[in-house]
Formats: sequence, C-alpha cells, structure tokens
Amino acid sequence: MMDKTNAILIVDDEKNIRLTLLRALESFGADLDTAVNGEEALAKLREKEFSLIMLDLRMPGIDGMDVLRKVRELRPDIKVIILTAFGTVERAVEAIQLGAVDFLQKPFVPNEIREIVTRVMDREAIDAQKAADFASLLELAKRSIGERHIEAAEEQIRRAISIDPLRPESFNLLGLILEARKSPLEAQKQYRAALALNPTFEAARHNLHRLTHRLAVGPEGSALGPGQGKKEA
Repeated sequence: MMDKTNAILIVDDEKNIRLTLLRALESFGADLDTAVNGEEALAKLREKEFSLIMLDLRMPGIDGMDVLRKVRELRPDIKVIILTAFGTVERAVEAIQLGAVDFLQKPFVPNEIREIVTRVMDREAIDAQKAADFASLLELAKRSIGERHIEAAEEQIRRAISIDPLRPESFNLLGLILEARKSPLEAQKQYRAALALNPTFEAARHNLHRLTHRLAVGPEGSALGPGQGKKEA
C-alpha cells in the first residue's frame, strides 16, 4: 500500500468519474486532489507536488495529451495513468512516447482502480537485475515506458513473452512499443499475434485497425499507391 506522503491528482471533466476515483482511493491514505479540466490541472501542478496523475484525455479546452506533454516538460518524474472509455486511445503511441505508464478503461470499479494504482506505485520497488518472471518483466517494461526508456521496455517485454508466449496483452504492448520506435510493420505482426491468442482482445483489434488504416492512407492522409508504405520507418 502507498505511503501517506504520496499525492494523487485526478483530472476528468465528469464529476461522477472524479467522485468514483476519490472514493476508491480514500483508503490509501494518500493526499487526493482533483481538477475538472486541463487548465486547472496545470495550475495545480505548478502549486503542489504530485507523485501520480490519473488523466482523462478527452476534455474541453486543454486536452489530456496537452497536459501530458506539459507534465513531461515540468515534472518528468510524475507517473501518469490514462483514463479511457475505449480500452485504448487513438493516440496511444504518442502517450507511450510521452511516458504514460498505464491505461484504465471506463467504466471501472473500485477494485480495478486500487489495483492499477498499487501496481504503478509498486513498480519502483522492482529490481531490474532480478526480474525473471512474466509479471515482474511486464511491470518493469511499463516502468521503463514511464521513464521514456523505450528500447529497454522492448527488451523487457520480449523477455516476458519468451517466458509466457500465451499472453495477448504482452504482444499488444510490444506492438505499441514498436510503433513508438517507428517500426509499424513489426507492430502489425504483434497485434495480429495478440489476436491469434485471443480474437476478442479489443485493444489489439483497435490498434491493428488504426495502424492498418494509417499505413493505407499514408502520413499526409492521402491513399498510397502500389508498393508504397511497405518500408519500415
């Protein structure tokens, strides 16, 4: 359980979401604060120390991605959990590049909230030299993403897959990491591998659809001709 010195900022424009998160985290003994939009979140970040932000991306005015960019500029040590209504985000790759450590899908229940916050905060205690099981390596990879060590994250998630090659979530995460490393065709393979293991895995399905569409239309939004878009960046 987290130490009482930890402070958590909850950023969401929906009051019921803020209240749900507040109630779920009351037992942690952490200093809890809320912001209703990106502007208020940035103001509070300048006034107070936080160890974790739970951040909705879709907000009026300054959106969550803009807040995430500013967090990385002002306080790169703060951990950020993205709140999403879709199990993944359209800009998941950008969020990973900016160091988002995890995603929490709406609607969520109190136990899910407490579990993900505990997991994220406990990652600091993982010994990178001793991590040898699937769960530890998966959490270590996510910690590396939060620290923006994308190459290390790829190595760690590949080690996790070698230990347990039947877990679709690890292939999906590897796909996102490979996209962040400008290897879209390799990323496609990983999303397909995740779906081969679990055809109902919505996050991988969404990521594959999004990436396939992006490769088809090209970076400028126009359809590619034959043979185009097939080379790794």
